[in-house]
Amino acid sequence: MSLETQIMEQMKDAMKAKDEPALRGLRAVKAEIIKMKTEPGANGQISEEGELKLLQKLVKQRKDSLEIFEKQNREDLALKEREEITIIEKFLPKQLGEAELKEAIAKIISETGAASAADMGKVMGIATKQLAGKTDGKAISAVVKELLAK
Repeated sequence: MSLETQIMEQMKDAMKAKDEPALRGLRAVKAEIIKMKTEPGANGQISEEGELKLLQKLVKQRKDSLEIFEKQNREDLALKEREEITIIEKFLPKQLGEAELKEAIAKIISETGAASAADMGKVMGIATKQLAGKTDGKAISAVVKELLAK
């Protein structure tokens, strides 16, 4: 079942249940799907990889906003962002824990023979492809820096 179909089904359920936070998050995903499908060259289709990137982008945007709202002590707005993050993350694959992430990146580092921070680009390129959808780029970058600094 495509992401768009799943979103539509859950939107119907959220409307029936009058679940405003879920509806808000689902509408945001649906709007982004429509926008992607109507871009030049998309031919009205989105690949699974494209769907994954779309969801990651939406979660990242909300996490960035959440950080700002928390710094400004705007708990009302921060709460809305947290609710939407929870809804959108349901459609992403299971996220890696910190231990799993370190293990995966350590394996990539040993495979590439990276030895210093100068090799970070090489490791990041492979890690972001292999771990796409399982964690965000900021977390990958932090772990790569940490492991290459040793």
